[in-house]
Amino acid sequence: MAQQQEMSLHLVGVGVTHSIAPNMHNYIAKSLGLPWTFYATECPTTEELLNLARNPKTAGLVVTMPYKGSIMEHLDERDELASIIGACNNVYYKNDGSRRICGTNTDWRGIKGCLLEKGEEKTRPSPTSLASALIIGAGGASRAAVYALSEHLYCPTIYVLNRDDEEVVNLIRDSKKLPNPPNIVHVKTIAQAEKLSSPYYIVGTVPDLEPKTETEIEVASITKQFLSRSEKGVLLDMCFKPRRTRMIKLAEQLGYPSVEGTHVIGYQIEEQWRLWAGEEACQKLDREGAWDVLLKAAEESKGINF
Repeated sequence: MAQQQEMSLHLVGVGVTHSIAPNMHNYIAKSLGLPWTFYATECPTTEELLNLARNPKTAGLVVTMPYKGSIMEHLDERDELASIIGACNNVYYKNDGSRRICGTNTDWRGIKGCLLEKGEEKTRPSPTSLASALIIGAGGASRAAVYALSEHLYCPTIYVLNRDDEEVVNLIRDSKKLPNPPNIVHVKTIAQAEKLSSPYYIVGTVPDLEPKTETEIEVASITKQFLSRSEKGVLLDMCFKPRRTRMIKLAEQLGYPSVEGTHVIGYQIEEQWRLWAGEEACQKLDREGAWDVLLKAAEESKGINF
């Protein structure tokens, strides 16, 4: 890929116009001396996403809901991470002149980074512990959470809360591809939750919507049950529209250390840009400056601060 051609990068998904990512990515492009522009691009259909991916002027994509799982079958090439996690959030092209649509997963890096922001090292799960974690949701982002928690954060048991049973069945099926498949427990009732040990890490992967159905209300009640316990770990809510979600507010009320979802973006930037622009170009990447731009955009955004 000719580094000095004008190219575009896109965040693709549904409901992405509020994204705070463009400022950070455009700062990075400028710092690397690349005439590339990053856009948050609404894609109501998979075909529109694929049209962008096939456009010769596209340098890469960040894939978000609802396409992290469905894009997999359309990739020309998926790396080991995308294959074993079962979801793709990053599209890139190899620097060999080909336009093969390649996919990987960098979400897990964001999840791991966020969860290690809080909590003392001595209290965190270790390779010899039998720690548990909790994931709310069973969609594309949950797969990256399962990978991060089981392969990098030493949680061999993972509880899952989700309104749809079949999605959990599929998540369990996909998790068996991991090098060390965790024991995934679908928690459906308060009574069941009360018999389980306290999870150290909690990861929310669902939109911030008022629970309405009986199952959604039960999920919210079980989440509160875990957060109300005296044993506290670290909570990450990957949703950040709004920035202070119901889950974040509840965690704060109950004294549960929490990390907002905007930070997930920052922990992925080096790997994303290494794939898009190459190793050599990224030696000049101003990571600290990029984080500053990201956090400022989060503070000032009217799209997520409400």
